[in-house]
Amino acid sequence: MNILSNLLPQPSKKQRRGIELKSPEEIAIMRQSGRIVATVLKEISEMVQPGMTTWDLDAHAEKRIREMGATPSFKGYHGFPASICSSINHEVVHGIPNKKKVIHKGDVLKVDTGAFFEGFHGDSCITIAVGDVPPDAAKLIHVAEQALYKGIEKVRAGAFLLELAGAIQDYVEENGFKIVEDFTGHGVGRNLHEEPSVFNFRTYQMPNVKLRAGMTLAIEPIVNAGSKNTRILPDRWTAVTVDRSLSAQFEHTVLVTETGYEILTDRNLV
Repeated sequence: MNILSNLLPQPSKKQRRGIELKSPEEIAIMRQSGRIVATVLKEISEMVQPGMTTWDLDAHAEKRIREMGATPSFKGYHGFPASICSSINHEVVHGIPNKKKVIHKGDVLKVDTGAFFEGFHGDSCITIAVGDVPPDAAKLIHVAEQALYKGIEKVRAGAFLLELAGAIQDYVEENGFKIVEDFTGHGVGRNLHEEPSVFNFRTYQMPNVKLRAGMTLAIEPIVNAGSKNTRILPDRWTAVTVDRSLSAQFEHTVLVTETGYEILTDRNLV
């Protein structure tokens, strides 16, 4: 789940400051929270059909998260009312599920969800082509997914955030698309959003953090077909492209290891 800069959680007495390195025991729990998220997203990707509503998907996600012994990370977070973010076509992030929001053939559907299990969160997002989509939409989805893996491939102890950010940006721009800069990835663990901010573009306005084994990151590039700029709808959550161009997003929770990485929300393992 991405969040606007003005919604970044401020450290409280219960929220630790700084970047946390997870212990082997904590990583084991995060593997389980990640597996729950991966399971739910895989199920949603297989069940989506034209005529369903985003509310239907949210109900399934909450039911399954709870059946697996976790609670939805998003529901109630800063007042967000649902267990998933469901964003369609030009909606970028944070779309609110609705009983009247019908999914149609040809839609580009983003589904983002999180699970809180035994004190730790997992967080992941997929973009689903609903039925047959136009070639330009299919390319956008493919590039967004591959951009995520281009960034993940740079993850290892001793690497810097700018390395993965640059890999993501270069791949997206080489394919004629734009990276959204209004939202970033983040650390994830005891809190849904932790330090550091994990940006998807080259910038010197945020710390170029050196990665260390035991860090857990939510890496989540958002790719637009047109302008990179977004605006927020009156519901105060849903972000849309300013030019109504299509948007796609993929996200994984990733563990930094001494020699590379481990994807904790890998849907191929469920």
